[in-house]
Amino acid sequence: MASPTDLDLDDDRADVYRFVERNGPVAPADVAETLGIDPERFQHQISILKRDDLVETTADGKLTVALHHGEAVEHYEAGVRYEIRPSRPADLSGVVGTIRAVTSEEPCVVAGGVGEQLAYEDTLVRWCPTRCRVVFVATVDDDVVGWVHVAMSEVDELASTAELTLGVMATYRRHGIGSHLLARGVEWAASRGCRKVYNSLPATNERAVDFLRDAGWTVEAVRADHYEIRGELVDEVMLARRFDGE
Repeated sequence: MASPTDLDLDDDRADVYRFVERNGPVAPADVAETLGIDPERFQHQISILKRDDLVETTADGKLTVALHHGEAVEHYEAGVRYEIRPSRPADLSGVVGTIRAVTSEEPCVVAGGVGEQLAYEDTLVRWCPTRCRVVFVATVDDDVVGWVHVAMSEVDELASTAELTLGVMATYRRHGIGSHLLARGVEWAASRGCRKVYNSLPATNERAVDFLRDAGWTVEAVRADHYEIRGELVDEVMLARRFDGE
């Protein structure tokens, strides 16, 4: 996919793209009014951004950055039929609700923070040349039952690493959903040129730590007494999957 830095965008077009990237999904009128661009010229800029596959319109008429990170894939395991696919704007409440449900059952500080960030920003995706995040979901009958969130760092020196969190509702575990979500998130990070994906978990979340280790992730460090969870000091386990040398 092309990015704004790959194209010779004039100032107005670049401003429109950056505004949508930072604030989308957003109503076209709000973009034009905030940026002070003449309506006719604004429509031209939107038309060209859509032509170049940089911006798209959601079902409710809002503008959002065009993200292309794969198709939906259906699976059937242990009597459950589910789909792994890129998230859609309509999935926001389902993703946030699933994150909250999973992290309330088994504390995961980072994933919990991701859920609150998504709720606060009111959008699932972000994309620009140096920082981005995507969310893939697992759905049963189009209801979100699991997620994987991958975010690349905003710090230039860490731009080749990505943070990954994922979870599946307890009812739908042991059907391969977590493994498929993990593979999708790792594949996306690798396609973006990342050399490493990482995750940090409370040591008390043994199920999640074991899941990542079984998937080939390694423990890079343990920070003693890093969290205070329910009145108890808990170590942080830092795990990673590297791509360099593979």
